[in-house]
Amino acid sequence: MAVKRASYGVDAPFVLFMLAAIAGVYAVATVVVGYAQHVGWIWVWLVITAAMAVQFALYLHATRRGKFQVWNRLLDELDLRGDELLLDLGCGRGAVLLAGARRLPDGHAVGVDLWRSVDQSGNRVATAEWNAAAEGVADRVRLHTGDMTELPFADGDFDVVVSSLAIHNIKTAAGRAAAVREAFRVLRPGGRLVIADIAKTREYAAVLIDLGAVRVGVAPLGWRMWWGGPWMSTRALTATAPQPSQR
Repeated sequence: MAVKRASYGVDAPFVLFMLAAIAGVYAVATVVVGYAQHVGWIWVWLVITAAMAVQFALYLHATRRGKFQVWNRLLDELDLRGDELLLDLGCGRGAVLLAGARRLPDGHAVGVDLWRSVDQSGNRVATAEWNAAAEGVADRVRLHTGDMTELPFADGDFDVVVSSLAIHNIKTAAGRAAAVREAFRVLRPGGRLVIADIAKTREYAAVLIDLGAVRVGVAPLGWRMWWGGPWMSTRALTATAPQPSQR
């Protein structure tokens, strides 16, 4: 019998392809310059080629290993009981969703996505279902096709809401704010929110503070989630929905 193996694809595959192509072009240029014996210029081309190769390697590490290591830590820090209801906004092929489900033997993990392959290679609901089965958590995972700016859930449905590298794909500030408001709306009192994203986390934090969230914080996630370099780093936004006595 064939063993099922989960496969999580590549984030923003066009970007990874572009980095590889640029590194390849510079490598060819280095060979051409060397063949032409422009010794003074070959070191410049070598440095540029090496820099592009490092960017490619960092991006590949982030999408294939780094994000899993970081999210394992973030989920462990939530210290879940195991019976919670967790929501993943922009769940894709399920990297974070299923890591959460593994920590919920008596709970459920719910994923919402529009299943766009431009955001993640091979991003389809069938792939997420396959991965859930491969990880042995299909019985505690539910998937929905939906827009994170208009969630099909009631107020206070979830104990935990997470999102990884998804909200920034919404092009407008108003749309991103709507997604953050929806994430906060479906949190029960005392429920916790963790968003890992690029560049926009302080924007999300301002929305949550206006909504009355408590323990709002933003922190860098380190080199393991550098998407080519520190100029494309990932930060974690954490917040808690207040108890009635905190409002």
